[in-house]
Amino acid sequence: MSDFPRWKYALVALVMLFGIVYALPNAFIPSPAVQVTANRDAPPIDPSIQQKVTAALAKQSIATGEVIVQGDQLLATFANTDVQKSGADAIRTALGDGYTVAFKLQSSVPAWLRAVGARSMPLGLDLQGGVHFLMQVDQDDVLDKQEDSYADDIRGLLRDKNIHYESVARNVVHGTGVAVILHSADDRAKSSDAIANEFTDLNVSNGPNTSDRFVLNAVIKPEKLRTLSSGTITQNLETLRNRINALGVSEPLIQQQGDNRIVVELAGVQDPAEAKKLIGATATLQYRAGIGYPNDPAAQDAARTGNIPPNANLYYMRGTHAPVLVSKRIIVTGNELTDASSGTDTRSGTPNVNVTLNAAGAKKMGDFTNDNIGKPMAVVYVERVVDTQMVDGKEVRTPKITETVINDATIQGAFSRQFETSGLGSPKEASDLALLLKGGALAAPVDIVEERVIGASLGQDNIDKGFKAVMLGLALVLLAAAIYYKLFGLVADIALFFNLVILVAVMSLIGVTLTMPGVAGIVLTLGMAIDANVLICERVREELRNGSTPHAAIRAGYEKAWSTILDANVTHLIAALALTTMGTGAIKGFGVTLMIGILTSLFTSVTLTHAFTALIHGHRKLKTLSV
Repeated sequence: MSDFPRWKYALVALVMLFGIVYALPNAFIPSPAVQVTANRDAPPIDPSIQQKVTAALAKQSIATGEVIVQGDQLLATFANTDVQKSGADAIRTALGDGYTVAFKLQSSVPAWLRAVGARSMPLGLDLQGGVHFLMQVDQDDVLDKQEDSYADDIRGLLRDKNIHYESVARNVVHGTGVAVILHSADDRAKSSDAIANEFTDLNVSNGPNTSDRFVLNAVIKPEKLRTLSSGTITQNLETLRNRINALGVSEPLIQQQGDNRIVVELAGVQDPAEAKKLIGATATLQYRAGIGYPNDPAAQDAARTGNIPPNANLYYMRGTHAPVLVSKRIIVTGNELTDASSGTDTRSGTPNVNVTLNAAGAKKMGDFTNDNIGKPMAVVYVERVVDTQMVDGKEVRTPKITETVINDATIQGAFSRQFETSGLGSPKEASDLALLLKGGALAAPVDIVEERVIGASLGQDNIDKGFKAVMLGLALVLLAAAIYYKLFGLVADIALFFNLVILVAVMSLIGVTLTMPGVAGIVLTLGMAIDANVLICERVREELRNGSTPHAAIRAGYEKAWSTILDANVTHLIAALALTTMGTGAIKGFGVTLMIGILTSLFTSVTLTHAFTALIHGHRKLKTLSV
C-alpha cells in the first residue's frame, strides 16, 4: 500500500493552486494605451483635461476603452495599435505642446488577481518592443570640472602657505591644465614644491614669464585621466540605472560600449520622449552664497550695464525673471545629496524638495550657515538640455545649459544634513527634480547619438514564434512519454505541464523579464525535466524485472532514482548560477530562467509525480504496472 504522507498531498495541492493563480495573469493580453503627463509650465492633469481628451477622441470618432486620471497622469486605452496611434495624434492636437503624450501597454489583469499580488510576466525588448539608445559620454566636461576643482584647491593651498599669487585658473586651451600666475621666481618655486607635494596627480612645470609675471602650469597626469574616464562611465551607468528604475521599466539593459559610450534598451517604452527627458537630463541644484536679493540696485545695475562684480554671477529668478547677484562660491551641489523627496511647504503651501546631504556636504553646509546667519543663500537650478534641429537633412544636437535661481532667502538659523528647498513651479517639477537628485547626478553629460524604436508588431511576431516553439517542444515530449511509458508516462506529462505552469508563476511573481533567450531556457527546462521521470520509470521497470511487487517497485524506483536526479540537477544548477551571476543581458536572462526551471523540475518530476502515482495506485492491490 502507499506510504505517501498526507502533508505531501496538501503541499502538492497548494503548489498546483499557486501555479495556476500566479501564472493566470499571463493569459490576459495588455491593452494598447496612451499616457499623458503635464510638462513643467502646463496645468496639471485634472477632470477638465480628461473631458477635453474624451471630446477630442469623440470628435474624430476614435473608439476608446476608457479615459481615466491616475494621479498626475491621464490614461486612454484602445483596441489595437492602429487606433492607439490615431488616438495619440488626436490627443496631441487637442492638448498642444504643454503635455507629453506617450505610448504604453496597459495591463488588463483583473483586480482580484492584482489584489493577491499576481501580475503578468514583463517582456523584454525583443518580445514587447521598446526603444534603444546609444549614448555618448562627454569626457571633456569631466576634464574641465576636474581642472576647475584643482584650481580651487590650489588657491586654498597657496592661501594656507601665505604665498601671494595673481590668479589661478584653468587654461583657455582645453586639456592644458591649470595656470598659476605669481609675482616672483621665489613665489613660483615655493608654489611648485607645495603643489607637487600636495597634489601627486599633477605634473607641475614652469611656464613663460615676464618681468613681473611668473607662470606655473599644473597638468593632470595621464594615469589620473584614465581613472577619471573609467570612474565617469561607472558613475553614469549607476545613475542611469537609478533613474530608469524610477521609470518603472522592467529589467532594462544598461551597459558600457567602448571607452565612452553607453547602450540603454528599455522594453515596453514605445515613445522615447519621456525616457529621453529623464535619462539624459543633468538637472541638479547648487547652493551658493548670496550677494544680494532679487531686484536690489546692484543686481539691476549689473543687468542693465553688464558690469558684473568679479566674484559674482548674474542670474534671474525663476518665474519673475528678476535679476539677482549670486556668489561664484558653491557651498554644496547635487553630487553631495544622499536622498531627496518632493513635498509641500507647510508655511507657504508651495511645492518643495526635502534633501539630505552626505557627511562632507553636511559639514560644509553647517559651517557656512553657522557663520552666515542673517545673510542670503541662493539655490541655483542648473539644467542641461540638448536642442535638436534638422540642418541640411541631418539631425544636429546642440547642448544648452540654463541656470536660474529658484530660491534666494535669508539664513534664519544654522542647518546641515537635512533641510528643504522651495520655490519650484509645480508639484510635478518638484517630483521630477527629486527623482533626478535621488537617482544621482551624472558625472558627465550624455548625448543620445543613436535612437531606434522597435515596434510592438515585431515583438508580437517573436512572441508567436516563441509560443509555438514551447508548445511544439512540450507536445512532442508529452507524446513520447505517453507512448513509451503508458500510464506512468501520462503522469509524467501532467507533471511536465504543471512544471511549465509553476515556472511561469514563479517568474511572474518575482518579476523576471522574459526574453527570447528566456524562452529558449523554458524549452530546455521542459526537455530536461522529463529526464528525471525517465530515470524513475526505468528504476521501477528494473525492480519489476527483479521480482518486486508493484508497490515495492514504485517505492524503490523513487528512492533509488532520487540520488541520481539530485546529482544531475545540482550540476545543471551550478552552470545556471554561473550564467546568472556572471552574465549580462541575454545570457543572464537565459541563466535565470534555467535556474528557476531546474528548481521547479525537481519538485514536479519527483514529488508531484509521486503524489499522482500514489493517488492512482496506493489504495488498491496491483498485479502489474502500466509502465
